[in-house]
Amino acid sequence: MKDQLPVTERPMIEMIKVSKKYPPDVLALDNVSMSVARGELLYIIGQSGAGKTTLLKLISSMEPPTNGLIEISGIPVEKVRGNKLARLRQKIGVAYQDFKLLNDRTAAENIAISMEVSYKKPNIIDKRVRTLLDQLGLNDKHDTITGELSRGEQQRVTLARAVANSPTMVLVDEPTGNLDAITTQRVISVLKNAHKSGATVIVATHDESIYRNTSHRIIELQRGTMRLVNGGGEA
Repeated sequence: MKDQLPVTERPMIEMIKVSKKYPPDVLALDNVSMSVARGELLYIIGQSGAGKTTLLKLISSMEPPTNGLIEISGIPVEKVRGNKLARLRQKIGVAYQDFKLLNDRTAAENIAISMEVSYKKPNIIDKRVRTLLDQLGLNDKHDTITGELSRGEQQRVTLARAVANSPTMVLVDEPTGNLDAITTQRVISVLKNAHKSGATVIVATHDESIYRNTSHRIIELQRGTMRLVNGGGEA
């Protein structure tokens, strides 16, 4: 039985006949089923309004499904409460489309937050922050108040914060919407580094340049329904 599988053999994410409806009568996801392997890099594509953001919100337990079952590492998300839910969320790094940064803090302080709540040593935090800023072309923004950054710079800070604490899962929502081609490649490199380090990475995007020629699985959402584009096997 699935519940008896070792943790390392369980899918990282299992969604079974999941639907999400918003009032008054908006069906964002319709009977979606998907399995994501531990350590997989997966692209979710589709135009605005296809359901990509909703899917990430359900996986990260920010919102509950209207119907269906969602499991993370074999654990039904709806049964996780209190401290267990907080610990689960600490293992998930999310780069939100609307950033959700602390605009009165510096870029470095925003990136450091996830590591501080995990009680990392200050020197380790500082080194990791500076490495990420360098990888994303933001060396000169270390002490800049986030509210003073451009949208493209804020987008990169959001990604750096999501991966900073080496989470087991990284969820990224439209990570390149405000970026040029060169900066987009920096973002892709950071995501691939997280994947190579063992994280399960899900990238929701309508930017074809991110997933063009990839060997990784691509799933398309259209009006809340799902189909496999490439990568073999079932969604």
